[in-house]
Amino acid sequence: MSTRPYRVVQWATGALGRAVIRGVLERPDLELAGALVYDPAKVGMDAGTLAGRPATGIGATADPQEILDLDADCVVYAPGPDGDPFSGIETVCALLASGKNVIATHGYVYPRAHGPHMVAELEDACKRGGTSVHGTGVSPGFMSDLMPLTLTRLTRGINHVYVRECSDFSGHPSRRMVHQMLGFGKSEEAFLRAMRTTRGAMRTLASESLHLVAAGLGLELDEIDTDMDHRLAPADFTIAAGPVARGTVAASRWTFSAMAGGRPVITIEQIHKADAARIAEWGAPGYSIRVDGRPSIALSTDEDWVSNAISAAAAHALNAVPIVCAAEPGIRTFLDLPPIFGRLSARHAPGGAG
Repeated sequence: MSTRPYRVVQWATGALGRAVIRGVLERPDLELAGALVYDPAKVGMDAGTLAGRPATGIGATADPQEILDLDADCVVYAPGPDGDPFSGIETVCALLASGKNVIATHGYVYPRAHGPHMVAELEDACKRGGTSVHGTGVSPGFMSDLMPLTLTRLTRGINHVYVRECSDFSGHPSRRMVHQMLGFGKSEEAFLRAMRTTRGAMRTLASESLHLVAAGLGLELDEIDTDMDHRLAPADFTIAAGPVARGTVAASRWTFSAMAGGRPVITIEQIHKADAARIAEWGAPGYSIRVDGRPSIALSTDEDWVSNAISAAAAHALNAVPIVCAAEPGIRTFLDLPPIFGRLSARHAPGGAG
């Protein structure tokens, strides 16, 4: 492990990126080295100010080359959940080849799910830079892959692994996310047309979790089956992102089943609701994980299982920084790395202040 703070760059300063910056500034083992922004209005702003903290003397840049030229150990790559998470793979490879480890908050949980070409591209960049790439997140990146694998330690003779995520978007303020990406408020015809593109991105992310769990269980998958269903709003209503008219789409359910030996062995179900109070079907918001084996294991949470999901995703990435920076070069998944734990706050640590 390094005896000096790891120098961290935050790539993108949306809600998650700002949480990462705050986390870096709070930890003595990490040091902020730079910040990349997409919004021209943020260029030149102090990274601390962007994150709601005192000025750091580090100005935000929109120029990727400035980040590539920086002396830094790690980049927390968080460009956002829009579309295909691997559309920026050339950027990720450039960062890796420049000598910076990359921790992605969207995708890269199990790149081997996407075939040998992507693996070769990433491994070559890692070899040139002497670096590693690692994907984190909450779902994918924890609840849909790491948590079910953890539960399998308590059972044997496993027949099936099931993960369910149900999300309520009634309080989500982003019209882009709720109305454009999820398709809520669209007519049924417009929704189905838009989901042709979304289907690929959803399957790409789910396949990483499915293949990661399968690899952890020693399974070879035959294929991944994808199914999508939706429900219409029973009446006009308004949510934080805007109005949803009666008869337009107000909920969707995606089911991804990993097949082996002609049967589903791992299933991930993702349910999105514009307003869970108005769409009771498919259950309440929260997570459910079930491992059918001897014995069978079930774990369920409600929607308040974490007090701040964005803060949790930021912490998951930051807690991985020392481990990933110390790892051997290459693609590093949860299956390759030692356990990653959080850190005790200084005010609670033995001998700590306060």
